[in-house]
Amino acid sequence: MARPQRKDEILTSELPPTLPLMALRSTIVYPLGTIAVQMGAPENLALLRAHEEPGLVVALVVAGGEHDEPIESAQFIGRVGVAARVHERINLPGDTVQITLQGLRRIIITEIRETEPYTVAAVAAAREVSGDILEIEDLVARVASAAEVLVDLVDRIPGEIPAILKMNVSDPGRFADLASTNMNLKISDKDEVLQRLDIAQRLRFILTRLEREVGRARVMEDVKKQTEIKIEQHQREFYLRQQLRAIQTELGETDPGEKEALDVLKRIDEANLPEKVGQEARRENERMRMLSAASSEYQVIRTYLDWVLALPWHIRSGAEEIELDKIEAALDARHYGLREAKERIIEYLAVRKLRGGDPHGPILCFAGPPGTGKTSLGEAIATAVGRAFYRISVGGVRDEAEIRGHRRTYVGSMPGLILQALRRVQVRDPVLMIDEIDKMTHGGPSGDPTAAMLEVLDPSQNNTFVDHYLNLPFDLSSILFICTANNLFDIPAPLRDRMELIRIAGYTIEEKVEIAWRYLIPRLLEEHGLTATDLQFTDEVLGFISSGYSREAGLRGFERNLAAIMRKRARRKAEDGSSGAWVIDRARVDEILGAPRYSLEEAETAPEIGAVTGLAWTSTGGDLMAIEALRMPGTGKLTVTGQLGDVMRESVDAALSYVRSCAGTLGIKAQEFTETDLHIHFPAGAVPKDGPSAGIAVTLAIASAISRRPVRRDVAMTGEVTLRGKVLEIGGLKEKVLAAYRAGLREVILPKANEKDLRDIPDEVRAHMAFTFVQTMDEVFHLGLLAEPTFDASYGTAVSVTRPGASSAERDMPINAEREMPVGASI
Repeated sequence: MARPQRKDEILTSELPPTLPLMALRSTIVYPLGTIAVQMGAPENLALLRAHEEPGLVVALVVAGGEHDEPIESAQFIGRVGVAARVHERINLPGDTVQITLQGLRRIIITEIRETEPYTVAAVAAAREVSGDILEIEDLVARVASAAEVLVDLVDRIPGEIPAILKMNVSDPGRFADLASTNMNLKISDKDEVLQRLDIAQRLRFILTRLEREVGRARVMEDVKKQTEIKIEQHQREFYLRQQLRAIQTELGETDPGEKEALDVLKRIDEANLPEKVGQEARRENERMRMLSAASSEYQVIRTYLDWVLALPWHIRSGAEEIELDKIEAALDARHYGLREAKERIIEYLAVRKLRGGDPHGPILCFAGPPGTGKTSLGEAIATAVGRAFYRISVGGVRDEAEIRGHRRTYVGSMPGLILQALRRVQVRDPVLMIDEIDKMTHGGPSGDPTAAMLEVLDPSQNNTFVDHYLNLPFDLSSILFICTANNLFDIPAPLRDRMELIRIAGYTIEEKVEIAWRYLIPRLLEEHGLTATDLQFTDEVLGFISSGYSREAGLRGFERNLAAIMRKRARRKAEDGSSGAWVIDRARVDEILGAPRYSLEEAETAPEIGAVTGLAWTSTGGDLMAIEALRMPGTGKLTVTGQLGDVMRESVDAALSYVRSCAGTLGIKAQEFTETDLHIHFPAGAVPKDGPSAGIAVTLAIASAISRRPVRRDVAMTGEVTLRGKVLEIGGLKEKVLAAYRAGLREVILPKANEKDLRDIPDEVRAHMAFTFVQTMDEVFHLGLLAEPTFDASYGTAVSVTRPGASSAERDMPINAEREMPVGASI
């Protein structure tokens, strides 16, 4: 019974009204507890030196912050501390004193009386609040249980702590203080326990911290067990593997990993690899031999060596004799027209034949509208020259690693598309078609794949192409690269400069009819299970289908319409077994395909005021574009509509200025420009349009509207105009002329500077069309404006009479727009 008396004596002892204040940073002592502390802070050393007497009573508080931060005494006012008695003092080296502190009771700091040389504070006894007995008993039991679990999980907590706690369950306040002291809580949590005078709150706080520590300890225990299991497994595998090696050595057998390394080394020697490649392969094989077969690095090296050995470092296509006549006949048998592309391939093969070796493969780029045979021409070229063919579609590729490969440090890394293709074809000189190269994404967070293509498509660099995965040079110079694109202006200029451009403008109606007879109809008859006796076409009907239902530069829409007719015939034949031939005429075409989508006489020829037929270039071929001008009473205001770009708007301003400058020549009064408003409209307003080549058409429309003189509609025109009335050269001439020809127009006004481009026009088109070349706008006025109005009207009207063609920049500013028709046009 001595301890309770001692406890009562301590807790009921009188305290002086002021006590020296001692701030502790890393620990605290609770009432009835004892602790040894080393003092090194100047203010605490000054306090101890000023009071050498035994039994000194001090006020202890917890100070936050770092050890070298100054302590503000005012922060302790109103906080709970502990009155403690100083017992033993031991002087240590380094101006440090170790003292033993015995906690007496909780106190509250009410005032700071002195701060120099040490702090003296006024204190008052703190009263603890007991609370609900049943709740406190439950909290005590839960804290004791959590302490037992934590002792089992954490080695650094002494095992006798739960027993000590259970000995003090009759005193919940003392129980909470003991739990806080022995459970290795942070100093901030210990200070929080000290501040809580409500015993129930104190227990709840300790329980929360212990449960958190229990959860953390269980996670650490699980991790520890899993780590130990893995270590044991590795040790067991290592031990068994060593035993296996010893047994194999006794039996004269080799280790499987060693055997695989020897097999790979034998393959390396037999592959006759280039010197640097062979050295790297042997070095990696030696690394693999030193690794365990279960190692992840082993599998990475094994895959790398498989790629090195699988590539065709020396394998070439068959070296049969090159017969240019046969190759030219083979190309003609597969494709109609495309003279320029075929001639370039024949030239390449002629050089190869004369040299007796394999020259650097050309980098060709077939540029033209969809459906014109660019991709199939590449396959035909490969067949004609006797090489393997592989097509790589790069449309939508946005990662540079797709071209150059991923580095081996990444999981699942592999070489780029080029080396993957070479592994599949198993020759080093195939025909590689890089399809849709204009659809590659330019730049981004994953690099610029178009920049990676610069090395691939440069004949002076690709003989040492280095893929990131292999990190070894590979010779691509013998590959015949063929690229395809719809819009050259979407290809970066440096990449475009490395390719030899071959433009495929599109087919005329006559060419489409010929292609249908030679290629499309025989193939479609076979695909639909029909024979030549089931359907009978004529040139007139095929031309009608092409111009009325699939007016396009390519053949895909034309082929779909022919396939629709054949499906109807196949269904009828399958249902009733009829074997009679269907004669395909206009009436039957109208019955199967519906009304013609395009009028046969789309381009009107009746003269109108303010309406001019212009020509547009698009990425899907040429097209017509009506330009409308309307005058009305006003104040000289100019309105331009049709979703135009800056270049086209400037062309309209220049055209109006030129018309005003030559008003006298055109018979226009000066007040016409100040008393009337002018509205210029380009139909298909939802499609962006830009480019300068609509200059002469816009100028003629403005002159017609203001002078009230009609414009000839049986003639189309294109050309850029300057402020001085000079007509400048434009691009996309072939596509524009073919568009006029398809629409039924037989006369075109063109810039004089484009006369040299007339040789690109197909012979059958030149034979049926008249080309007028002009150098000034005066010539255009003379050719396009009629002398007398054809009808009496105060103000001319303009009606759109052509199919709105897709329009965006032709060579200045290409713009794409989503719509049913071809996109990317320039006027």
